[in-house]
Amino acid sequence: MHALATHSKNNHPHLRPIGMPCGWIEVVVGSMFSGKSQELIRRVRLAGIARQKVQTFNSALDTRYGKNHIISHDQVKVPSFAAKTAKEILQNVEEDTQVVGIDEVHFFGEAIVGVCETLADQGRRVIAAGLDQDYKGEPFVATSRLMAVSEFVTKNLAICIVCGNPANRSQRLSHTRKRISVGAADKYEARCRRCFQR
Repeated sequence: MHALATHSKNNHPHLRPIGMPCGWIEVVVGSMFSGKSQELIRRVRLAGIARQKVQTFNSALDTRYGKNHIISHDQVKVPSFAAKTAKEILQNVEEDTQVVGIDEVHFFGEAIVGVCETLADQGRRVIAAGLDQDYKGEPFVATSRLMAVSEFVTKNLAICIVCGNPANRSQRLSHTRKRISVGAADKYEARCRRCFQR
């Protein structure tokens, strides 16, 4: 047995008792069409294959391909709960859930950071996916803060629709100035640093 495991909790109060679940946060970020949702779906499906209790959540704002599912651009999907607020996610996570997947985290605002931390502190694995930049190329504060407090960060790149280089920006094609404007290929293109127009 490892030496640390033989000491009593009283002698070493800073040690975590063996067997106590430890949660963590994984964040998958990138531009539009970079495969964020697809990666989230892949991870939660693997957790399900491992017989872990999984729940997934998406923003009620995201109705591009249907409701009550997380759906990637290539139509891969898993059932999900459409939450209107970050707090609603906490209220609907079941006691025995081990893995929580959350898509489009940038839609939930900064409150999503506290929700993800609470879930991880409860011993759950949290897999969160979303845009790291808006249509102006400016960071989403919620996603940036979530990346800072997470244990694992994956940044996906798309392919620039103009030149074929690695793309990390989402070029809006419509003229709306709203920061959040839900859409897919009808409203956005993946662009590289050179081809992106502010």
